[in-house]
Amino acid sequence: MKVAIVKYNAGNIRSVYFALERLGVEAAITDDHEQLRAADRVIFPGVGEASTTMNYLKERKLDILLRELTQPVLGICLGLQLMCAHSEEGNADCIGIFDLEVKKFEMKLKVPHMGWNSLENVSGKLFSPDLEGAFVYFVHSYYAALGENTSAVTDYINPFSAAIERDNFFATQFHPEKSGPVGEKILKNFLDL
Repeated sequence: MKVAIVKYNAGNIRSVYFALERLGVEAAITDDHEQLRAADRVIFPGVGEASTTMNYLKERKLDILLRELTQPVLGICLGLQLMCAHSEEGNADCIGIFDLEVKKFEMKLKVPHMGWNSLENVSGKLFSPDLEGAFVYFVHSYYAALGENTSAVTDYINPFSAAIERDNFFATQFHPEKSGPVGEKILKNFLDL
């Protein structure tokens, strides 16, 4: 199986690479359009700022490429946010795979939201029923609102989309690569689609 990790102006790509390696999968880290199109699975991870990252993606036409992919694609953290329609972070128009707004947490509790929270109302192809209530690791200051494509919910300050999916596109706000055996199972579910 050919797995490609999208190389772009964002951090945290190597931790996903190493998590895949632990599953026995060697992934290519690339921004090459042909290599991304030819991959069996594409992972779009990241930690960073939405507007500058979207500028980087647009300059390289990676925003268009990602929308056109037909194989399973998994966005992680910033990847999820950039797959949405718009982000309040830098007032950025994003890729638009999911028709969701990305909003900044109100400062009622500590922001960024950092730590372990449970997944509720799990559905879709990434989650088996035994993952209901499972704990996963989050680090973020912005969140995707709830919507028709929400496949898991977490509550921190307010309920938000912990995961979303539509057609061949999947995304998690949490970091499966940092979520121990639960995250490993979710990554494996993605690879097994």
